[in-house]
Amino acid sequence: MLRKSYSNLLLECGTDEAGRGCLAGPVTAAAILLPADFNHELLNDSKQLSEKVRRQLQPIIEANALSFSVKHIYNIEIDEINILNASMKAMQESVLQLNPLPNYIIVDGNRPLNGKLGMKQKTGKIFSADEIELLKAIPSTSIIKGDSKFLSIAAASILAKTYRDAYMDKIHEEFPMYHWNKNKGYPTKEHRKAIQLFGPCKYHRMSFRLLPEQLSFDL
Repeated sequence: MLRKSYSNLLLECGTDEAGRGCLAGPVTAAAILLPADFNHELLNDSKQLSEKVRRQLQPIIEANALSFSVKHIYNIEIDEINILNASMKAMQESVLQLNPLPNYIIVDGNRPLNGKLGMKQKTGKIFSADEIELLKAIPSTSIIKGDSKFLSIAAASILAKTYRDAYMDKIHEEFPMYHWNKNKGYPTKEHRKAIQLFGPCKYHRMSFRLLPEQLSFDL
C-alpha cells in the first residue's frame, strides 16, 4: 500500500520524471500536492500500469490535486546540459510552478532535488537568484523506487508519463516512420532500425548513442 506522506507535513510535494532513457523527445517531469484524504485503488507506479489505466487516472489526479504542474525539457536542451541535469531541472521547474509552494519535497531516485544538479544557466529557463535560494531552502528527500512507495510520487509519475506520451503521439504525426506512437522514443529495435534507414530528425537527442556500434546510418 502506498504511503501518503514522508514528512507528515501538509504541503509535501511529490515529483518524478519520465523519458530519461529515450532517444527522442523531451524528458518530462511532474510535481504534485495532494490533499491528505486522497487515495485511489488503482494508483500505483506508472510503470506498473497500462496506458489505459494511466489515462483513466490522469483526470482524477488532476481534479483532486491541491496543485500540480508538468514541465518538458526538450532534446536541444538535453543535448546542451545532459540528461541528468535536464531531468533534475524539469522537476525543479515543476516544483516552482506549484501554488501554494511546498514545504517539503520527496523525489523519486537517489539524488536530492535541491542540489547543484539541474540549476544550469546555459539554455532554457534561467533560474533567478531568488528561485535558486527557494529551491535550496525547501527540505528535499530522494527515495529509491519512491514511485512504488509514496502516493504523491506515484501520482507525479503518472502525470509525467501521460503528458509525455501525448507529446510523443503528437510529433509521431510529423515523423511517422519512427513509430513514436508505439515506442514513445525509447530505443526499441524498430525505432533504431528507422533511425538507421532515415537518419535522425530534429527531435532526436544527438548526444545519445542513437545506434549500436555495429549499425550505421543508411544515407
